[in-house]
Amino acid sequence: MRQLTFIEKGRLEWQEAPDPKLEGEGQAIVRPVALATCDIDVAFVQGRFPTGDPFSFGHECVGEVTDVGDAVSTVKPGDLVSVPFQISCGECARCRAGQPGNCESVPRLSTYGLPIGPQSYGGFASDAVKVPFADAMLVPIPDGVEPSSVASLSDNIPDAWRCVAPALEERPGSPVLIAMGAGSIALYSVAIALALGAERVDVVGGRPHERELAKKLGANVLDEEFPDRAGFYPITVDASADPAGIACALRSTDADGICTSIGIYLEPTPLPLLDMFTQGITFVTGRPHVRMLMPDVLELVRQGRFDPDPMTVNKVGWEDAAEALSDLRAKTVVTRMREGAA
Repeated sequence: MRQLTFIEKGRLEWQEAPDPKLEGEGQAIVRPVALATCDIDVAFVQGRFPTGDPFSFGHECVGEVTDVGDAVSTVKPGDLVSVPFQISCGECARCRAGQPGNCESVPRLSTYGLPIGPQSYGGFASDAVKVPFADAMLVPIPDGVEPSSVASLSDNIPDAWRCVAPALEERPGSPVLIAMGAGSIALYSVAIALALGAERVDVVGGRPHERELAKKLGANVLDEEFPDRAGFYPITVDASADPAGIACALRSTDADGICTSIGIYLEPTPLPLLDMFTQGITFVTGRPHVRMLMPDVLELVRQGRFDPDPMTVNKVGWEDAAEALSDLRAKTVVTRMREGAA
C-alpha cells in the first residue's frame, strides 16, 4: 500500500509500506476517506517544530471499515467511522477512569501520525490503517453527516469542546474569552461555545483570516494585539501558542474561573502566577482524552447545532495530497471516494 511520509520541512512523499493485517480478534482495518490536518501539522510542515526522523503523516480521519476480527461487535465492513488519534484499549484502569489518552495497555503517547512516542501505528494519510482495539476506539458516523465535515473529530474538534463545554455546563450562559493564533481549535471553540448557549464569545489576537471567520461565526472581535487584560470572564481559552496570549487569557480569568490552554510552548513561558493566585482560578492544560469527548461533539453536529465546515480552509483530492500538504499553511481536508462508490 501507499502511505504519505513527512520527510523534512516542506516535503512529503508517497512511499510504499506493508499492508496492515488483522493480528487479533478485536482489531479492524480502516480505509481513510477524509483526512484532516491538525493545527500542529502546519507547524511540522513549516519547520517550526522539531521532528527528527521521517514519520507517517496524518492523525485525523474518517474512514470506511474494510475488515474486522471475530470479536468485534460494534462496527462491520462498510461502516463509516472516526478514528481517535490516541490508541486506547477501553479496559485498563486509565481508560475506565476516562483517561484513554494515557492507556496502560500501550506505551505512553501511542498515537497515529505524530513523531511522538512509538511510531508503530502508521498515519491516516495512507491506503489503510489497523485499529488494535476496534470496539473501544471506533466511533460510527451517523447517516447524513458528511465525512469531510467531521474529519477533525479525531483530535482538534474534541480539543475545542473540552475548552468550553465542561465549563459552560457548570456556568450556563457565561461569556467566554478566546485568545487566538494557534489555528482552527480557537474557531471550533467559538462555534461550540455559541452552540452551547454562551452569552457571548469575545476573541482577541489571531491572524486576519481567523479574526474575520470568528466574526462570521458570531464572535465579538476585540484587540488584534494581546492586551494585558481583556476584561474579566468566568471562562477563558488560550488557543494562541503565544506567551502574550496565554498571559492575557490568564489575567482575564475572573475570580474562581477556569482557563484552558491548548497551546504548545516549546520554551519556558512565564505565567502571571500572582494574578492566578489572587483570583483563585483553575488552569487546565495538556492533551485531551479525545475518545471520551467524540460522541458529544458528534451529536451536536448531527443535531445541526454545530457545523465544523467553515473552519476548513482548503479541500483537495487524495492524489493531490503530497503537493498540497508539502505547502501546508492552514486547515486542509483531503478526500477520496469510498470503495464501490460510483
